[in-house]
Amino acid sequence: MSGTVPGVVVTGVGATTPLGGDARTTWSALLAGDSGIGALDVQPPWKVDQLPVRIVAAAVVDPSAVLSPKQVRHTDRATQLALVAVAEGWADAGFTAPASSGESPLDPLEVGAVVSCGLAGITSMIRQYEALVDRGAAGVSPYCIPMMIPNSPSAEVGLLVGARAGVHSPVSACAAGAEAIAYGVQMIRSGRAKVVVAGGADATIHPLVLAGFARMGALSCRNDDPLRASRPFDTGRDGFVLGEGAGVLVLEDAEHARARNARVYCELAGYGLAADCHHIAQPDPSGAGVARAVTAALHDAGTPPAELTHVNAHATSTPLGDVAEAGAIRRVLGRHADSPCVSATKSSTGHLIGGAGGVESVLTALTVHHRVAPPTTNLVDLDPAVGLDVVGPTPRPLPTGPVTALNNAMGFGGHDVSLVLRSC
Repeated sequence: MSGTVPGVVVTGVGATTPLGGDARTTWSALLAGDSGIGALDVQPPWKVDQLPVRIVAAAVVDPSAVLSPKQVRHTDRATQLALVAVAEGWADAGFTAPASSGESPLDPLEVGAVVSCGLAGITSMIRQYEALVDRGAAGVSPYCIPMMIPNSPSAEVGLLVGARAGVHSPVSACAAGAEAIAYGVQMIRSGRAKVVVAGGADATIHPLVLAGFARMGALSCRNDDPLRASRPFDTGRDGFVLGEGAGVLVLEDAEHARARNARVYCELAGYGLAADCHHIAQPDPSGAGVARAVTAALHDAGTPPAELTHVNAHATSTPLGDVAEAGAIRRVLGRHADSPCVSATKSSTGHLIGGAGGVESVLTALTVHHRVAPPTTNLVDLDPAVGLDVVGPTPRPLPTGPVTALNNAMGFGGHDVSLVLRSC
């Protein structure tokens, strides 16, 4: 970065996903071409066989196996997943205690937390309503409201790391995790913070949510073939697979990281935000909003299209969304559209809603750090309307030289977010 604007680097990563209980296990499983998608498992009175969609991508490690019983009783599952991911990322960055504990060299007034969600709290809301109906008001938990509020993941993370520079939670559906990271960059660039934990989490696997998405026609109906249900960019795609998980980056002022001799994964070089203003649940077929976000991110990072090495696409496996995003990328890159290779990691993880942007930012950071593009599983017949160099079922080593990667996120409501991550 030039002038007085601080550079922002990634010094820690944390995740818990349908592929693994931490970032490294998730990364290894992704490169191996594993899938986190399987059959839905719910308890009575729900009649699973009556649901039109019965496949999901559940977190492989239950957070209750990691957190204390008290944390589990007092928080929604999305918040629990966020806490697991942040604990890993915080330690990965080299921090052993909350900034506010007196045992850390960090100033808590220079530490921030921005962890977003799309539908966090919905399963707790349903469960507490059922308790009210069954047992009356006395059956409702005193933590009912804190469990339901959408800022709960960020607030609990702020308490965990001792963040007093600010705790925020932009809510923008499936773009929420990526927008949280963009906000974290803003906090560091503006001088409000030196270290920010940023990302997203969601846990929305519930028959009501499945029924709602299914009624919209958004979900894959491959109930008998879950491993091959999520097929981004493939001609046979028929919708996304609902998943759950959390992913965070520890963002840090570059000078601050250098002063403590921190290990750096990559630079968070730029971001771009835009809006379709087209439809509450359908992408603009022209991809104009995504194109504006990508253009803004590349400009913010000072990266010309010719220098882009890799794209981790939002690519949910829906017929309309994949083509709209691909068209936007081609529009921005122009004659350089064939240069970056493109991965669609939701083919393995499913769609984690508000957690998607956080997890995919972790995967993009690891792509830059390890110089290998993840596979797009289930890509058998690339849709000719995509027109991009999509990585197939085998990981692809990136070429020598500097690596610059783009991570896209799109959400209901027309939210578009692009992040640029660059090797240091």
